[in-house]
Amino acid sequence: MPARIQIRPGEKLPLKLTAAERTLVLEGLTCLDQEIEQVVKDTPTNEPVMLSLDDLDDFGGYVAAEANHCENKPKAKKLDAIFEKIQALLDKFTDEEPPQIVKIEDARKDKLLSDQAVQIAEFAAQVLVAAGQLGVKKKELEYFTLAPAQREVLSLVPSVTKALKKKLVTEGTTFSIEEVASMTLALAEELNDGDARKQVAVMYLAKHLMDQLQCGITAQAKRKLTKNSKGKSEATDALYQLKITLLGVTPSIWRRIQVRDCTLDKLHEHIQTAMGWTNSHLHQFEIKGQRYGDPELLEDGFEDFECVDSTTTMLSEILPTTSKRFAFKYEYDFGDGWEHEVMFEGGPPLDPKAKYPLCVEGELACPPEDCGGVWGYGDFLEAIRNPKHEEHESMLEWVGGSFDPEKFDPAHATKEMKQGLPDWRAMDDDL
Repeated sequence: MPARIQIRPGEKLPLKLTAAERTLVLEGLTCLDQEIEQVVKDTPTNEPVMLSLDDLDDFGGYVAAEANHCENKPKAKKLDAIFEKIQALLDKFTDEEPPQIVKIEDARKDKLLSDQAVQIAEFAAQVLVAAGQLGVKKKELEYFTLAPAQREVLSLVPSVTKALKKKLVTEGTTFSIEEVASMTLALAEELNDGDARKQVAVMYLAKHLMDQLQCGITAQAKRKLTKNSKGKSEATDALYQLKITLLGVTPSIWRRIQVRDCTLDKLHEHIQTAMGWTNSHLHQFEIKGQRYGDPELLEDGFEDFECVDSTTTMLSEILPTTSKRFAFKYEYDFGDGWEHEVMFEGGPPLDPKAKYPLCVEGELACPPEDCGGVWGYGDFLEAIRNPKHEEHESMLEWVGGSFDPEKFDPAHATKEMKQGLPDWRAMDDDL
């Protein structure tokens, strides 16, 4: 693949959409970032939509998610065409600074860096890894200060990028964690050059950057995950929108819910009540290849079952800090094997008049418990719809005389979500 063209961070690129594609974007996407939607609306039909690479990346995520769940093949094909246009721009351009790579082992062998320089470089590299894990590389390093003399020293370091040197000459400019780590790496490269006086100045400046990076990463980590005295995660003030889709069933049975930050164990309860399940069976989450569940339940039935404790894991720990879509799996009833996709759709603003959790919308009734999974549910529907079916009467009797697969009321689901499930642990304690 040819090298991508370097552009300035935030520089906007032209996305050419036909009139029909614009209409599809504005009317056919279930969820779209409001800022991107407004840009599309405000752009004249005969002109390209101008978006930054970050916006294009987000836009592509919305389009791809819609296409993946679209049962209308012509519509899905049109969405794929839009996605390919977006991806072509993402493949062609980059606004990331060329990586400053300090090959530490080679440097040690060639004696190009002092031990202090190696330590500085290793520290900066560790900061970048930690910031990446927390999703805060691009975030402003809070309370970061540089004296005029320090700015002057950094502006003279050859490996500091032109973009950063431009920011250094402007008082009051803020810097991201990634940018400060980049400048720290540049100082590590510079440390072995020049006379002793210059080396001392570079060393003190590097220490200043390292101290502020340490404080910044620590603050971000605490904000990301606050622990109480019992070691359990505490909820943040975040509101999350999630779309729950029962997999393998056509047409789709789904719910769109809004919940405050909570444990995965509480999310299990929200899914149960929003969908219409009765919490009569075991469950687990699968997130990035890792299983999450209630050890008290799962380890009782499966001796070798290993999982992360869902009763102490918060949504804020596993969901992106941005509004980019993120999907994971929820499985209920290991016998019938009901698998659900949980799609994170972003964090809408809190409505001070609303009482959460909410079921915003959804479609179709939840299958009856113990009907045999996806295939059994299909057989069940076939039987109750056909009065001549040999199991018609017995199936109707089994579900209490009637079952309407089309029936769903988000207001009723919201009521069930607010009421919640019985506390089975308290019930056990009372026995």
